[in-house]
Amino acid sequence: MSDAPPTHATAPPAAGPDSLDALYAAPPPWDIGRPQPALLALAEGGILRGPVLDVGCGTGEHTLMAARLGLDATGVDLAATALAAAERKAAERGLTARFLRHDVRDLAELGESAGGFATVLDSLVLHGFHGEDRARYVAGLRQVTAPGGQCFVLSFRDEPPNRSGRVHRLTPDEIRGNFADGWQIHAIDPVTIDSSLPALSGGIRGWRTHLTRG
Repeated sequence: MSDAPPTHATAPPAAGPDSLDALYAAPPPWDIGRPQPALLALAEGGILRGPVLDVGCGTGEHTLMAARLGLDATGVDLAATALAAAERKAAERGLTARFLRHDVRDLAELGESAGGFATVLDSLVLHGFHGEDRARYVAGLRQVTAPGGQCFVLSFRDEPPNRSGRVHRLTPDEIRGNFADGWQIHAIDPVTIDSSLPALSGGIRGWRTHLTRG
C-alpha cells in the first residue's frame, strides 16, 4: 500500500459542472473502470439492499454494480460527461439504471426519490467538501436515506498526513462528528482505495464507514 499523499486529482473535487466535465475529458484517477474493492465486497457479501443511490457516481461503476444484482439503482453526479459515459456502459452491459445530473450538495431536491433509498453509497465524495458544504452534504445524505436505511462512505484515511491542501483526509473523530446527528455508526473500517495513478498503484489508505439512519 502506498504511503504517498494523494494529489488534488485522486478524488472528485468540490467543483462546478464545467470544471468537472473537463476532468472527465480523459479518465480521472478516481475512475478506475471497475468498482472500488471496499464497495464491491459489500455487493459480493449480499449486504446491499435496494433501492440504491450512488452519490457522485461518476461513470457509474457502483451504480451498475448494484444494477447487476437486480437492485433498483440510481446514480447522481454533476458532470454531464461522466453521466453520458455511465449511460453508455449501462447499454453496453445490458443493465438498467437511472442517472441524474444533480448537485450532490442538494440531495433533498431529488424529488419523489428523496428519502426512499435503502442503501446510499458515497465513493470519495465526503472528504472533498469542507465547512458548510460538508454539513449541507451530510444533511442531504440523511434526507435521501430511508429510516433504518444504510449508508456506506468511502474516504481517505488520516495517515500519512495529507499534504495536498485540497482533499482532506479524515480522522475517525471527524467522521463521528460529521454523522453525530441522526445516524448510528456501526463501523469505521480501514480499507485500501484504488487509483489509476501509477504512483499510487499500491493503493491509498482509506476508511469505509457503515452507517444507519436513525
